[in-house]
Amino acid sequence: MRRIMRNALLIVGLVVVGLLALGALPGYLGAGEYYYLEATATDDDGAAVDAESISERRYPYLTAALAADDGRSDGYQRGLGGFKTTFTHSPFDEVDALQQLEPAAVRDDGDGVVIDHDSGRYHVTVVTAGEGDGVDDA
Repeated sequence: MRRIMRNALLIVGLVVVGLLALGALPGYLGAGEYYYLEATATDDDGAAVDAESISERRYPYLTAALAADDGRSDGYQRGLGGFKTTFTHSPFDEVDALQQLEPAAVRDDGDGVVIDHDSGRYHVTVVTAGEGDGVDDA
């Protein structure tokens, strides 16, 4: 194999490995407090997002919160200077997506959204570990 071809393959290989690392690494980075997507039952009778057909792949934090006994998803840390939020999916992304589905379902000055799911109505918002029922940062 000629030297130029070997160098070209080496460079392409390094680029591929770098892109793979860039895609996987941010999910493991985390700093600061934990954020949770919290779904609490509500009797709000205004507009709501129909969440009957939501996908677990599209809304992993929401489906985890709806399935959890305490109504909270797994924790999410924002990471180092916003680097992680550029490359990973977050609870903030899910609330924004729900708000775009039904703008009239937005509550709390844009911090929450009301959804209909399994014959129940829930108020969905992002909370930190210190809010609500005392989940620890540990």
